[in-house]
Parts: sequence; C-alpha cells; structure tokens
Amino acid sequence: MQFSTFKGIAAALLLAVLATGCATQQKPYDYAAFKESRPRTILVLPPLNNSPEVAATYGMMSQVTYPLAESGYYVLPVTLVDETFKQNGLTTAADIHEVAPAKLREIFGADAGLYVTVKNYGTSYVVVNSVTVVTAEAKLIDLRSGKVIWNGEASASSNENQSNNNNVLGMLVSALVNQIIATTTDASYNIAGITSSRLLMAGRKNGMLYGPRSPKYQSD
Repeated sequence: MQFSTFKGIAAALLLAVLATGCATQQKPYDYAAFKESRPRTILVLPPLNNSPEVAATYGMMSQVTYPLAESGYYVLPVTLVDETFKQNGLTTAADIHEVAPAKLREIFGADAGLYVTVKNYGTSYVVVNSVTVVTAEAKLIDLRSGKVIWNGEASASSNENQSNNNNVLGMLVSALVNQIIATTTDASYNIAGITSSRLLMAGRKNGMLYGPRSPKYQSD
C-alpha cells in the first residue's frame, strides 16, 4: 500500500471518529426560559409512578427537597403540600398533575412546580446479581406562565460500587442476601436519594440552575 493511500485512509477514519463523537456529544441545554423565569419558590408535586412499586411516589418525593434546597430554592414542605391536596379532594399523583399551573399558583403561591415521573424503582434478581435501580425524569414549569423552563432525567443503581466476584457460588449467595436486604429495608429509598441529587442538584451538566438562596446564584 502506498504511503499516500495509507494517509488518505487514516484521515478518512479520523474524520469518521470525530463525526461520531460530535454526533453523540450531548448538546448544551437552552436555559433562556429558565433565566427569564428565575423561580424562587418551588412546589414539588407527588411524582407519577410508572414502576410496579407502590412506594415509589413517596419514596422519591421525600428525597427531592434536599437537592433543591441545597441548590438555593425554597421548597414548600412536603407534608403541607400533601395535606392541602387531600383537603381539596386530590389524592392521586395523576389527578394532581392535571391541575392547571395557574390554580397551583393560586393555592400555594409558588413560582414553579416540579413534575417528577418515576420510571424505575425497585430491586430485581437477574441471573447471579441483585440490582436496585431508580430512574426518574422531571420538568420544571413556571406556574405563572405555564411554560416548561427545564427538564432532565437521571438514574442510579446499587451495582455502581459493587466489585466483581469471580466465585459463582459467592455471587449467588451475595445476590440472594442483597435481595433479602433490599426487599425488607426498601433499598430503593437510598438509591432514590442518589437519583434525586443527580437530577436536581445545581452545578451539573444540563442540570438545574442555582437558586436565589445560593451564593452561586446567577453565576451559571
């Protein structure tokens, strides 16, 4: 093969790799609507649950307040919000998500509403492994205008920090023990905390912006 031909093939391959990398690279999030809205207070609605675990809604809801507060927002107390919905005859997440943003603004006085959907929540036993996975997506809606100002998705798994075990019997025993522990202690609750932080903690790529209570407000 001639050297010039080899250079041509190498250049073509390099361009192909670069093109693939550009195509798969995540685009920067458009924060124009978010920066225009700049919400100060956030109302967290009970999450929709698309998983088979009945505990998913409140397991996730109890975890989302922390990363939002740490990011500089005032979050309406979960128990207060839940009781207010019940007093107004709203007891399911699906019905609550159908309430008009303007009505939520009228009742709670919040600037924005956080709408969360739980896609995965629970522990499954697969071959020789027991894995707890929590996946959720969220959108932030300006309750004054009804516009979506941000959306994102995150996931966390109990498998992330587990070391490999080449002993098949040991793997089986470990998986069984993990399965028992997970189902008796709701391991998903702790994983939901990691998912919530990845989803809602400001400072992450394409994540939430810092709120007015953060010293980093308007620095992003």
